[in-house]
Amino acid sequence: MDSKKYIGMDVHQASISVAVRDATGKLVMECIIETKTATILEFIQGLQGSLWVAFEEGTSAAWLYDLVKPHVAHVVVCDPRKNALLKAGTKNDRVDAQKLSDLLRAGLLTPVYHGECGVRTLRELGRSYLTITKDLTRVMNRLKALYRSWAIRCAGQKVYSSAGVGQITGTRPMPRSSPRSSCPLWLDRHGQSTVPHPAHYPAWNAGLEIVLPGFCN
Repeated sequence: MDSKKYIGMDVHQASISVAVRDATGKLVMECIIETKTATILEFIQGLQGSLWVAFEEGTSAAWLYDLVKPHVAHVVVCDPRKNALLKAGTKNDRVDAQKLSDLLRAGLLTPVYHGECGVRTLRELGRSYLTITKDLTRVMNRLKALYRSWAIRCAGQKVYSSAGVGQITGTRPMPRSSPRSSCPLWLDRHGQSTVPHPAHYPAWNAGLEIVLPGFCN
């Protein structure tokens, strides 16, 4: 007798709807479990036979794949855009889990590749690097746009340093005598101290939550 069991999981942030079918296609179990490591492993380990698991690609898919892979015979992470049968008829968490288990048993799911943990970590680091680079570029562009709105030339990278601000605006920073303040006084061309013009602190005007060298924080 074939001991395979086909498990369909409809995964959400707080809970997972589960449907289990046997080799004949009979629905033998339905339940809702928490989206927690201990709860999921306890459920998997409580089933007997050769376990096949399927769930859709999503935010938690990589984590869930790495979690259940060592404990089951086969895992399929499927592309929801290619599962036309999931969109037909009544749609809710329970029905979706049932359909996933049925499609898994029939071999009709289109898998999405998921590698090992090391590949996942590398991929996340790559995405983080691209995100940080885009955010930094966006902030730098907004900073230069603010200077241009004051008709201040700001070519190159000098605008991003306190020394560059002095060269661009014709002022130079003078350290304060009080160690409590990180905001520098400024001297004009005649050596007289002056209250900095708002243009000297573009981060304030742009509403940016950043701290640049030499700027008030």
